[in-house]
Amino acid sequence: MHRVVSVLRPALLLAGLAFLTACGAKTDLAGPPEPLGDFRLGYDIVVSKNAKMIPPSRSATPEEWEAVLKEALDKRFRRYDGEKLYHFGINVDGYALAVPGIPVVLSPKSILVLSANVWDDAAGKKLNEEPKQVSVLESLSGDTLVGSGLTQNKDEQMRNLAENAAVRIERWLVENREDWFAYDPATAPKPVPAASTPETPAQGDVDMAAEGN
Repeated sequence: MHRVVSVLRPALLLAGLAFLTACGAKTDLAGPPEPLGDFRLGYDIVVSKNAKMIPPSRSATPEEWEAVLKEALDKRFRRYDGEKLYHFGINVDGYALAVPGIPVVLSPKSILVLSANVWDDAAGKKLNEEPKQVSVLESLSGDTLVGSGLTQNKDEQMRNLAENAAVRIERWLVENREDWFAYDPATAPKPVPAASTPETPAQGDVDMAAEGN
């Protein structure tokens, strides 16, 4: 409890940390996923019965957190179609869903803190020795600049945080993809070069072509 509060309290009080919210901005799901190697998501188990709500905050049930996080994880990680199965174990440690306040000074930001584990299905063991704690703030946008408590309902706030948490978990997997998922940088898809613009022939070339005719 003390650890969760120590993470949440400063983020709730310092609403001016807009640069941190920008770091949690969602990436585009429409494009291809960041290569991970031989990875396919099996189970994503979310436990939130012990989540601590840090006031001031709107209240959310464990079932609501489990549903919104599973949806965000599925959208991001079901895109991978490797042969080896891996499972997620996610524990929601704490949260705060911003309530209406006086913009900008007294409008807190929404925050979510969770712990993540990755399990290798074939080996039957965790890949990470210690749970990875992930802390995310709401994304910076026109709706959240003055605090999402004024502009978003609870469901929108939770979805925003869940999507940002899924992005952070993906970044964590990318950081460990060579050790965990047999990712080989040498076989990674190369970026497609932009189409070159045909060069205008030099005058001498034009004259030679004309003489040839």
